[in-house]
Amino acid sequence: MKFPPANIQLRRAQLVLMLAVLVPTVLMTGVGIILLVLGGGTTSLISGVLVLTFCTSGITGYVLVSIFVTRGAGLARVQNDFTSAVSHELRTPVTSIRLLLESLRDDRLSASDRAEVLTLLARETKRLETMVDRVLELSKLETRPRHVWPRTRVDVRELVDEAVAMFDASTLSNPTPVAIDVERGLVALGDRPTLVRALGNLLHNAWKYTNADKKIEIEAHAVGRKVEILVRDNGIGIEREDQPSIYEQFIRGRAIHDSGIPGVGLGLAFTRTVVKGNGGKLDFESEPGNTVFRIRLPRFKEPETVANHVEVPS
Repeated sequence: MKFPPANIQLRRAQLVLMLAVLVPTVLMTGVGIILLVLGGGTTSLISGVLVLTFCTSGITGYVLVSIFVTRGAGLARVQNDFTSAVSHELRTPVTSIRLLLESLRDDRLSASDRAEVLTLLARETKRLETMVDRVLELSKLETRPRHVWPRTRVDVRELVDEAVAMFDASTLSNPTPVAIDVERGLVALGDRPTLVRALGNLLHNAWKYTNADKKIEIEAHAVGRKVEILVRDNGIGIEREDQPSIYEQFIRGRAIHDSGIPGVGLGLAFTRTVVKGNGGKLDFESEPGNTVFRIRLPRFKEPETVANHVEVPS
């Protein structure tokens, strides 16, 4: 026997709950009001109060159960999206690995072809490893609310250079220069390794979601007590209706789906978690041909030095 998807079952349960509880409760509320308004004796008043109290409890219970059902439906939807996205993302490397292994098994390859196949196998295996590591790292960060984020002095120019170097290494198939403009002497406060990965992820997204004529810029400057780092690209942009949910796990915009660009929708969720954990804020502005992601981090305050005053005898 084939059952409908979990989210459909939950929606049906919500509808049944509404018909079985909410509608009768509303009708009984009307009865209670009539007893209070038209009842002339003490018995009618007490009955009206009891009926309204019962109806209030019923409505409260319905609201609470509805919240849990809605949350369950949302979790089921995320689970379905996760299964679909991960299955799609895994299919390509797994299929490639299977075909490459079959070519090695047949033992009909020359030495040069064998070396190339081994290189491709290493690349596809690395893709799988990267995806699994990203899922595990994001899960670890979000399921440990007391995770202690190291706060150290971070030279922003060095942070940007390291993120760009990581970006260059991941885009060797289509290298793209990044225009860099960083204010001199800019220092932030945060956990450098995670910030490098978060910034590198924004750069990789900018590369992935732009067309052949790629223009990627990164700039950083001080704004009051904050350090502001911007990543700008000329890509396809994020549709307005998709923008409120763009940081949700496994959620990808309609334009991205239509473009056929692979991904599982974890990059921005990871980036926001890292920025928030470092005491910062991540926001963006997007339209076709111009998308800007903005990271705001606390500035590092240099410790004040006390000058040694030497008294000169008169």
